[in-house]
This record gives sequence, structure tokens and C-alpha cells, in this order.
Amino acid sequence: MSIGLIGTKLGMTREFMETGQSVPVTVIKIEKGRVLDVITKEKRGYNAVKIGFFKIKNSKVKKQMKGYFVKKNTEPKKILKEFRVENNEQYKEGNEIGLEIFKDKKFLDVKAKTIGKGFAGVMKRWNFGGLRASHGVSVSHRSHGSTGQRQDPGKVFKGKKMAGHMGDKSRTILNLEVIKSDLENNLLYLKGSIPGAKNSTVLLREAVKNITRKTIKEKHDAKIKETAVKKGKK
Repeated sequence: MSIGLIGTKLGMTREFMETGQSVPVTVIKIEKGRVLDVITKEKRGYNAVKIGFFKIKNSKVKKQMKGYFVKKNTEPKKILKEFRVENNEQYKEGNEIGLEIFKDKKFLDVKAKTIGKGFAGVMKRWNFGGLRASHGVSVSHRSHGSTGQRQDPGKVFKGKKMAGHMGDKSRTILNLEVIKSDLENNLLYLKGSIPGAKNSTVLLREAVKNITRKTIKEKHDAKIKETAVKKGKK
């Protein structure tokens, strides 16, 4: 495990590569985190680092948490996140962590909440076909049809796809390519879309999977080398 960062989704735009290729990107404003606590194996059985993100007014903090922040000698933080690490010797209380930890990373995993769609029927929520739109069906064209069983077991099983609350669920997108990092403005440009509405909070971490695929820049460089080799042979 490694330390991650929390940011705010600003929206989508496009980046033009040196080749002229247009790449759709999501822009994330990265929030600097402050190390609040270094957890050791001797103390709790595992190594971890607790980091606080986003400032919050002192009046909005509970009395218990006010005492915690005073003890740690830091300003109140809105989100506290614990990250398990193999080696926590390099972290000290009060240190600030920012976009620099993703400096050499090509791919990242992003976790965020999807946009809430409210109450939705089965056709929208689960892509059901609905009932017949002809004779024999009256005012129930978009319904899900029969849900129960016979006398045995005589009930609807848990997990049955039915109408209900759609969206507003935590989702993780793996292996998103980092197109550009703006360290001065704490902005990160990731290829493609990520869950959530504008100004929603997202969690970024180092890619868990071992990725062998090349980035857009690496593919372009490889193509140039291949073309140069072919011209040399001719």
C-alpha cells in the first residue's frame, strides 16, 4: 500500500499532444495533505499514516475533534484519511504532502462517488426491455413484470434487480493515464472521465495493478524510432 491524495474534480477539457492528437482529460485540483499521526506496528499492529485534507472552520468541528487538533498542533481538517504503508519512517507529524508524490507515476487509480440520479425505474436503472407495447398490456409498459417465485420459496430473493435509488455509489476507475501534472497550480490531468459531478471529492492513489501498456507519449516515441530505422535500412 502507498499514500494517496484527495482532490476536487474541476471538470473536463482536452489536451493536444506534440503529434497534434486531441486527448480528452479530467482536471483535478489536488489538495495538500498534512500528516497528523504516524501509526507504528508496535503501537497498533500495522504501519500507517493518518493525513488530514481540506480546511474547515473551527465552529464546525465537534468538541472532541477540537481537542484532537489542538493536541496535534494543527488547524482543523475536514477529511481524515489513514493510509497503510510498509515503511513509515520517512513521515513525520506536521509534514505536508502534495502532488510531488505522483511525480514519476504514469497511471493512477481514482475512487469517487457517482452522480446521484434519484429514484429510477428498471428500464433506466438495469436496462430492462419492459413489457409489450401492444395488446394486452395496460399502463405498465415500463414495469419489470413478475418478481416473486411459486409457493416454494414464496418470496423475492435479496438482490433482485428492481426500481430504486440510482447512482450515488462509490466507484473506482483503475489505470487512468496521467497526461500532465501542474505542480505550481496543483492540477492533475487524467485521460478520460472519472465518476462524480463537478466540485466533487475524489481519492487518487498509485495504480494497484502492474501495467505493461505504453502511454501516448511512449507510443509516439516508439513510432518515430521505428520510422527512423526503416529509413536507415532504405
